[in-house]
Amino acid sequence: MPFTSIVVDREKCISAGSCVAVAPEVFELDAEGKAIVKNATGDPDQTIIDAAKACPTLAITIVGTDGKQIVP
Repeated sequence: MPFTSIVVDREKCISAGSCVAVAPEVFELDAEGKAIVKNATGDPDQTIIDAAKACPTLAITIVGTDGKQIVP
């Protein structure tokens, strides 16, 4: 299930780091402690979806190649 976009809403991000814990090859925390996408294809698709779902503030949006929002 390829994605057209993985976007982190920096306003919603509270630096919980759950996305990094679940998909460390895709997400990392920057100097401000906010999640960023470092490699959109670094982990398996389902792992990336699980990481987005693990975000306590639903700050990560994933859109599929069909244009439909997968998460949240």
